[in-house]
Amino acid sequence: MTRRDIVTAIPTSFHADGSLDLEGTRSIYRYVAASGNEGAFVLGTTGEFPAVDEAEFASLVGVALEELRAHMRVIVHVGRPSAYEAVRRVRIARELGAREFAALTPYYLASTQDALYDYFKAVAEAVGDGELFIYIYPKLSGNAVSPELLARLAELPNVIGAKISELSLDDIRAYRAVVPADFVLYTGADRDLVAAGEAGAQGVVSGVSSVLPKPFRALAAAADSGDPALLARAQADVDDIVSVIGGDMPRMKAGYRAMGIADGTCRMALAEPDATALAEIDRVLATYA
Repeated sequence: MTRRDIVTAIPTSFHADGSLDLEGTRSIYRYVAASGNEGAFVLGTTGEFPAVDEAEFASLVGVALEELRAHMRVIVHVGRPSAYEAVRRVRIARELGAREFAALTPYYLASTQDALYDYFKAVAEAVGDGELFIYIYPKLSGNAVSPELLARLAELPNVIGAKISELSLDDIRAYRAVVPADFVLYTGADRDLVAAGEAGAQGVVSGVSSVLPKPFRALAAAADSGDPALLARAQADVDDIVSVIGGDMPRMKAGYRAMGIADGTCRMALAEPDATALAEIDRVLATYA
């Protein structure tokens, strides 16, 4: 059977004044824990990691491990602008018991491929006997990882995979062509669980699945069934919820509020959904929750 992991990218809940809503985040983690998905991706882009300080990072990782580890894999994102900062976060998370990590490329300032290699090598060494995913998101980070660099990084003993966001299926194919067969590639495109699998990926890291996991489980099952009509219907359902919620954290949190899971907001400067968007969120919740 083809591997189709669904790894849920989980939002972080904040109070209206911007302070951390730890208990609201715990409620979201508990909801995700019951999803049946294969993994959780915490404190990534969906978790608003640039706006979370070190003490909050430690608190959130601790709660994530408490609530999620018995139900699914927990991948802790530690990427920072410098290896120094990323390594500090690895050490904090390791002390709390984390063993799977992801690191975005350094961001804001431009890096060379050799400088990126040095960054990831330092993070990998800090991970020790754990496992590390390379997080490739050039649209937001400003730094790309070439297939040649990913092939070099794949030679590091504990670099086991990559998360690839807002790149094409051809880019996934190019990465797949240069890494070992057991090297894990995840797409960050929620709707591409099946399409990315055909391009060589083993799953998706999906923020939308944190709100509505059932259509993603149904899509994976439909792909395994070999029934084209069932697959088309399941893909249409996922396309529908992705078109409404997308990679939009305020919309995800509006969904949690509507379901009574958490009453949080975003800390970063993100636009809240308008009345039309809220009506659409209510529609997909009524249809797919």
